[in-house]
Amino acid sequence: MLPSIDEIVSNFELLDDWEERYRYIIELGRQMEPLAEEAHTDANKVQGCASQVWLVTQLDPTQGDKPVLRLVGDSDAHIVRGLVALLISLYSGKTPADALSTDALALFKELGLSEHLTPQRSNGVRSMVERIRHDAQAALAASG
Repeated sequence: MLPSIDEIVSNFELLDDWEERYRYIIELGRQMEPLAEEAHTDANKVQGCASQVWLVTQLDPTQGDKPVLRLVGDSDAHIVRGLVALLISLYSGKTPADALSTDALALFKELGLSEHLTPQRSNGVRSMVERIRHDAQAALAASG
């Protein structure tokens, strides 16, 4: 199970150099719930990523009075898989409206990831965030 986004931010601040931070990101990817093999489909594939990335967003109606998003994902690259885990910790468990008002790119900037990711990976992160926002928008439209 993945740590909360607050735990991740706290742990990140304790790590001094980027080598350690990259190792932590890879470790987050290893802690991620595995994505079922049958979910590795073109429909779940995130377009715009250099690595292969799959994201599945479901609406969980069992949490209180408002349904929340549940995300699972995977990637064929270790660091990207860790970035997927980071986004899942950030967005999973939020209502669609809360997810739409969450600024993942601001978090990446706060953690210093923005300037330590290659342009290609940064574009991939933006593509993943756009996909999650699209799914949240669709869930909001379906429930409203």
